[in-house]
Amino acid sequence: MEQSDGTGIRIYTPSPQLNDPPPPPSSGPSPPPAGRRKRLQRTLSKGVQKTLSKTSLLVNFLPTGTLLTFEMVLPSIYGNSECSAVATLMINLLLTICTLSCFFFHFTDSFRSPDGKIFYGFVTPSGLKVFKPTLNIEVPNDDRYKIGFTDFVHAIMSSMVFMAIAFSDHRVTDCLFPGHAKEMDEVMQSFPLMVGIVCSGLFLVFPNTRYGIGCLSA
Repeated sequence: MEQSDGTGIRIYTPSPQLNDPPPPPSSGPSPPPAGRRKRLQRTLSKGVQKTLSKTSLLVNFLPTGTLLTFEMVLPSIYGNSECSAVATLMINLLLTICTLSCFFFHFTDSFRSPDGKIFYGFVTPSGLKVFKPTLNIEVPNDDRYKIGFTDFVHAIMSSMVFMAIAFSDHRVTDCLFPGHAKEMDEVMQSFPLMVGIVCSGLFLVFPNTRYGIGCLSA
């Protein structure tokens, strides 16, 4: 501010400074503390890992080597990234063979002979039929070697698990359903999870007692 005294000398005095206005209040909710946020992240990560670990156990219900064979043969069919008529036919043939193997291998069982050898065969209503009937070996006549309702449940569920895993591969859906990539992505986001939940419940209700081809030895 400017002032003048009697001698004509101008005296300048500093103007009073105004206090800075307070910052406007934030409209959104305050973020959670760092400790609380870290605990929430750890809880979510543990839940995701637990879910993935349970879903990955479904692969154990598939015969050993079926999924590995599919994953090894599929790249050779889809090698040039083109879905030709021959490639589509080969993919359909591969899916059929792998699905039938998942189905029929659940009707096989094994037993151990007195000398320690393991023999495999098909379960039938009358009992176990070994693959080589000319072998001079005594086959057990237990009821566990007779076909039952549980065998069909396991065979169907195993086939569904394989199809859910196979159709999760974009190379399969791109060739079998051309022009519907967006729709198939939406379907496959929930279809494997639904199959996993249903099959997990049925496998718990009907536990597997077979030791057939692709399963653990008896």
